[in-house]
Amino acid sequence: MTRPHFSLPLAGTLATLFASAASLGTGGCSQVPAPEPRGMLSEPRVSPAQRSRGVAKTTVTRRPLAARSVGVGTAENTDDDDGGDVTFEIGTPIIFAPGRMTDAESSGVGGCRAGMVSVEGRFCVDRFEGSLVEPSAGGDEVFHSPYEPVNGQSVRAVSVAGRHPQGYISGKQAKRACAASGKRLCKGPEWRQACAGPEKATWSYGSTAEPGRCNDQGKSPITLYLASVRTHDAISFRFSLPQEMPRGQDVWSWPVMNSPALNQYEGTLATTGSHAGCTNGYGVYDMVGNLHEWIDDPDGTFLGGYYQDVTQNGDGCGYRTAAHEFAYHDYSTGFRCCADLD
Repeated sequence: MTRPHFSLPLAGTLATLFASAASLGTGGCSQVPAPEPRGMLSEPRVSPAQRSRGVAKTTVTRRPLAARSVGVGTAENTDDDDGGDVTFEIGTPIIFAPGRMTDAESSGVGGCRAGMVSVEGRFCVDRFEGSLVEPSAGGDEVFHSPYEPVNGQSVRAVSVAGRHPQGYISGKQAKRACAASGKRLCKGPEWRQACAGPEKATWSYGSTAEPGRCNDQGKSPITLYLASVRTHDAISFRFSLPQEMPRGQDVWSWPVMNSPALNQYEGTLATTGSHAGCTNGYGVYDMVGNLHEWIDDPDGTFLGGYYQDVTQNGDGCGYRTAAHEFAYHDYSTGFRCCADLD
């Protein structure tokens, strides 16, 4: 990591740790530099055969669960009120014509390809924050888990409504994913113009901040993570979280900041387009809040803030973080693509 934009506190007690996490909201910062490590705290419990089919079921002992999604694709909490097991169905496959996903991405607007809209006839931008798809053994495409980094998989970017967008992604990975779909990361001026809309609004939706209109009032996942470790709750069990409380700067370590649990807590990451008022005249959604969005800057820059902070490094569309290398990623880093008009 380069150019840190704040100093991290050294917390000696649990109370200090919780206070630090709540006040900082992490800001999407970690003290662990590249190279990126391989693997995670936990691996999805999905066999290769299940992954190739795009559908799998995982059954765990009934406990109160905060998460709404697991593994490769969509999931629902089917908690049995009679005390039975909880079944999560994951990995809905996407059948597609080669190079297209007409069943998932909306039609393009203004001469743009699917999932994109035109900005003043100059370029195209994704309507929603990016998701990733990867090929299955059967030749179909399935969604890559939005809660897991890209560890060597062949993925490409799509822009779809109603999904948790991809976090845990570096700028380099996002750039490759956009290119694999014939698109590219947005340039800084393009991103800011798309965010401000034809209204040239600071907050995308308007000139005055309206907390909660976008996903900008989220809970601190680090605080929730620490609570899970302390209480050994269902999340701790499900994701094999550490048995001992992380101390000091270990709270901000790479494994913690990239834990797949973080964006699955209630009140953190929102599905794309679910904040219906977080849009502008171009018809783009969630450019303020939800996830930081990488732009095409080899030195590493992301814009727009995330679900806990849209003001620390600038207001709304003017939010800019340049504290990380392009290879960095954590739970708060996402992206969307731009493209030249076809």
